[in-house]
Amino acid sequence: MRAIVIHRFGGPEELQMAEVPSPEPGAGEVLIRVMFAGVNPADWKCREGRLQHYFNCQFPFIVGFDAAGVVERVGKSITEYAVGDTVLTSSNQGRGDWGSYAEYVKSSTATVAPLPKGIDFAQGATIPTAGATAWGAVHDVGALKAGQKVLINGGSSSVGIFAIQLAKAAGCEVTATCGPANQDFVKSLGADHVINYRSEDVLREAVAWAPEGVDLLVDVVGLGSLPADSTRVIRPGGALVSIETLIQDIAGFDAALAKSRNVRLLSNMAVAARIPEHLRGVVDAIAQGKVKTPPYEILPLEQAGEAHRRVAAGHVRGKLLLRVGAE
Repeated sequence: MRAIVIHRFGGPEELQMAEVPSPEPGAGEVLIRVMFAGVNPADWKCREGRLQHYFNCQFPFIVGFDAAGVVERVGKSITEYAVGDTVLTSSNQGRGDWGSYAEYVKSSTATVAPLPKGIDFAQGATIPTAGATAWGAVHDVGALKAGQKVLINGGSSSVGIFAIQLAKAAGCEVTATCGPANQDFVKSLGADHVINYRSEDVLREAVAWAPEGVDLLVDVVGLGSLPADSTRVIRPGGALVSIETLIQDIAGFDAALAKSRNVRLLSNMAVAARIPEHLRGVVDAIAQGKVKTPPYEILPLEQAGEAHRRVAAGHVRGKLLLRVGAE
């Protein structure tokens, strides 16, 4: 099969097209013919070797968590999926198996979901990692309740797009940060208030919007984009959830200040074992019309390196996808 492989850790230039054997599904797995692969920040972090403490990469290695496509084969005792089913998936890359930048990917059925009605393959490929991450941050770690106020740092990112809609569907008030070019778009998602992080003081604006403090701050961006004392905009008893994508980022916040204010500092990785539940939750929300998939741009599989450069640089609205198969 055609695939984008790396033979060593390094920069985007390490992503090379190659012919490799197709994987075989084992017990509890399905083999999926990939139509589109989604590109996530975790993909370039894997390519650089930053995730090797979490799973073992055997070279040549294929990166990629997300895909949408058609079930090609099923493993032993699989009854919930059949050949020809249209599905989306978060691959087994997190277990050290080959990822989704290939014509075929195998996945555990726990992280496979049917494409919701009305959702095509490209839309489906935007969902797995971003959608499940947002669901986990908002509903599992964040434990949002109707009537609460939420600040989302990174409203135009794929995780932010899902998080805004999930919080609004839960009956919450939402403010989100974004650049000036994305303000109207973020408002169209349902955000009650938008903060231009380039020209406005994020914490000052958050306090003006919620003088008594927000109940939850979800930091989608990380990388020091928020000040260490950001917990001062969170009410006592509230929480800050850091989206860490397997790299510790929460240490950048002032833990002593958080403790003195009775604010919890939480990582989305604390509930990583429940990702299958989070994926089902966001897929159900999409199927029910409560949440829309993010906008996307498609690049050919051969331009995986360019996709990594753009995602690593940030400021991508929604998702970048790689076209793999012909629909």
